[in-house]
Amino acid sequence: MSDIRASTVLPARREQVTLRTSDGLSLVGELALPAARDPAATLICLHPLPTHGGMMDSHVLRKAAYRLPALADLAVLRFNTRGTSSEQGTSQGEFGYGEAERLDVAAAIAYARDAGLPRLWLLGWSFGTELALKWGIDPAVEGAILLSPALHLATDDDLDAWAASGKPLIVMVPELDDYLKPAEAQRRFARVPQASLVAVERAKHLWVGEFYVRAVLSEIVRRVNPAAWPLPTEWKD
Repeated sequence: MSDIRASTVLPARREQVTLRTSDGLSLVGELALPAARDPAATLICLHPLPTHGGMMDSHVLRKAAYRLPALADLAVLRFNTRGTSSEQGTSQGEFGYGEAERLDVAAAIAYARDAGLPRLWLLGWSFGTELALKWGIDPAVEGAILLSPALHLATDDDLDAWAASGKPLIVMVPELDDYLKPAEAQRRFARVPQASLVAVERAKHLWVGEFYVRAVLSEIVRRVNPAAWPLPTEWKD
């Protein structure tokens, strides 16, 4: 048995994918699937702000793709929104300030749906939470998990739309967040009766540190595939 560390990459079927938007752009992506069985559910990852370094390889999303197919039977779809670059490549187009990206979110949902992936959940982080809240209500989407929501772009109207949809929102808020701390988040998300707020003590906006990464991944699995919870901290070689 080996300890699961920050750099651990567990077995999975990984393939590079291209998402096609309705306005003709190609977006760079990766789909990670359980190595030997069908996935129980799917995470569609929406990354942090690309103008501040956010991308599909941002560390929490990368570690979700590295670990959760093996540990929790989850499919993990990551991609770069328009104009965003990472080691995986650069997506076509230009940054759209959260508006044009609605077509990117739609392309990712359509790809997952057409691929027959089960139980689609959006996993947004920071800027990605804005995309999930503004553009993620889709019949194919079961719910959304929000990491460090700032509510800079998403409005009360967007929250009201989620409330009306009845779809679950899991809202993970760091105690020491730079933008939206737990008490204010509780007030803002009170508009969504089915929202569940998880305040994480001593965590910061970027979830730096293996302790906080594990807290995030554990909460994701507890909500999306509880049969695989709690997550192990070791892996049989």
